Amino acid sequence: MSGLTLYHSATSPYVRKVMVLAHEAGLADRIALVPASGTPLDPGSVPLEANPLGKVPVLTRPEGGALYDSRVICAYLDALAGDRFYPQGARRWDCLTLEATADGMLDAALSIMYETRLRAEPMRSDAIVAGQWSKIARSVTLLEDRWLAYLAGPLCMGQMALGCALGYLDFRLADRGWRKHAPTLSRWQDEFSARDSMAMTTPPG
Repeated sequence: MSGLTLYHSATSPYVRKVMVLAHEAGLADRIALVPASGTPLDPGSVPLEANPLGKVPVLTRPEGGALYDSRVICAYLDALAGDRFYPQGARRWDCLTLEATADGMLDAALSIMYETRLRAEPMRSDAIVAGQWSKIARSVTLLEDRWLAYLAGPLCMGQMALGCALGYLDFRLADRGWRKHAPTLSRWQDEFSARDSMAMTTPPG
């Protein structure tokens, strides 16, 4: 398992997902980290020969062929660790759905950030921001209403993805107050954030 290299940004929630899993699986010390970052307007230092989409995370591996995006990398690392965090049976589909929900929340949150930070002010669309936030708000409501029993179960990739997604909301969009609409989910996030894997991957700033 030597020769794994992860192109990463310390503030990327998708990179955080990968690193949380790596810590939980005992693989973190086998992955070399190379800083890389870009935006939808400029791939920056992301190695385009490894990922033509110009996004992190990107994982290169000794057997050749780079892996991206975060869901593919997480599935690969979990396989290396003995298939521990993507459960089998009916719970597997819940895990994958939860991971997809968390990633969709991140996609929406990043869209808000790009709209407000990359566009010149006269070109910004309040409607786009509102539409993206509505996706997050609906997801938070669903998680609060229907997913708490699942979240109380054994650790899986879906929970890790959700912890990173909610952590990103706290990091970048805390003023929108998702927590006041989901008090039980908020308590779950506080408890989950206390895990060593989350503490070691907290974004700077």
